[in-house]
Amino acid sequence: MAELDRRDLLTGLGGLGLAVAAGACSAAEPARPGRKIGYAIVGLGYYATRIIMPQFANCRSSRLTALVSGDMAKARTFAAQYDVPERSLYTYDTFDRIRDNPDVDVVYVILPNSMHAEYTIRSAQAGKHVVTEKPMSVSVSEAEAMVAACRKAGRKLAVGYRSHFQPHNILAMKLSRDGSIGTRRYVHAEHGFVQGDPTKWRLKKALAGGGSLMDMGVYSVQAMRYLTGEEPAAITARSSTDRKDPRFAEVEDMISWTFEFPSGVIGHGMSSYSSNHNHVRLTGDKGRIDLEPATPYEGQALRIARGGKEERLDPPPGPAVNQFVGQLDHMAECILNDRPPLISGEMGLQDMRIVDAIYRSAAGGGTIRL
Repeated sequence: MAELDRRDLLTGLGGLGLAVAAGACSAAEPARPGRKIGYAIVGLGYYATRIIMPQFANCRSSRLTALVSGDMAKARTFAAQYDVPERSLYTYDTFDRIRDNPDVDVVYVILPNSMHAEYTIRSAQAGKHVVTEKPMSVSVSEAEAMVAACRKAGRKLAVGYRSHFQPHNILAMKLSRDGSIGTRRYVHAEHGFVQGDPTKWRLKKALAGGGSLMDMGVYSVQAMRYLTGEEPAAITARSSTDRKDPRFAEVEDMISWTFEFPSGVIGHGMSSYSSNHNHVRLTGDKGRIDLEPATPYEGQALRIARGGKEERLDPPPGPAVNQFVGQLDHMAECILNDRPPLISGEMGLQDMRIVDAIYRSAAGGGTIRL
């Protein structure tokens, strides 16, 4: 990633209404010597404990300083593993005391979707910066309240869009912008997996806010935005769900949509809980870019076709960038340098407006214009 400098990164993230801002924080900016930003992790499920927390050992600007859980025995087990003191362990009932902990700079909310808004707002009111997992919330109104709360408190808000720090995705954004495939004409993004256990919280509408769209569909929406650099002007969608299947008694299974972009680019996206997908394709008049798999935790692959030839591309040589470390340190360095995060709350709010339009269209609303 050494060859992808600050301008390249901003170019790759441009077009989302904020990533090209001159003051935006770049993950390439150095941290201040001797200062690491302290993170509190709220929610000790699989993603927090198996994916995010082990990455602090690789961070240059971030450290784990507090844990919040409804199970204090679990919290103490992980506290011993990560050297988090007893005074920095909180239950959901005692969470607001985190305002008095100077070791906590930012709260990372890794809870069921329906709890994101509450703990983002409480974190801001406690004077802490916030990273919340995707989807940002379960409604547009909640997302607006989250942005407003952080703005009122003067705290930064970011959403856990890790793919913005994944080298293959960054390279795909750059290729999209630099004319490598000519004029962009069509984008396709599909994400899904077979959700087999009907007891999972992601299949409960009260906790998840929806089905595959609120989970895997956000990856498709994001990819269509960051590869085109545009916002959809019109959305048409339809859903296909077997309500006799106990997994889908409350939430949707497969949902697909068409985006019409202002430039004339057409996009097709989908998400599914009954089939496996992880593919993004951007086609121009001189070639195409394929990411497959596009957004897993590891193993991404990028191919470009042009001039009648297809080749696999790997990110430029240099130190490997772990997308999770990149995300954690990016927020830390934005705090240290007092810059707005590239993956801001406003970006998450726009996704929620798009998700809301997809649901309304699929419910019989026809084409929704934004």
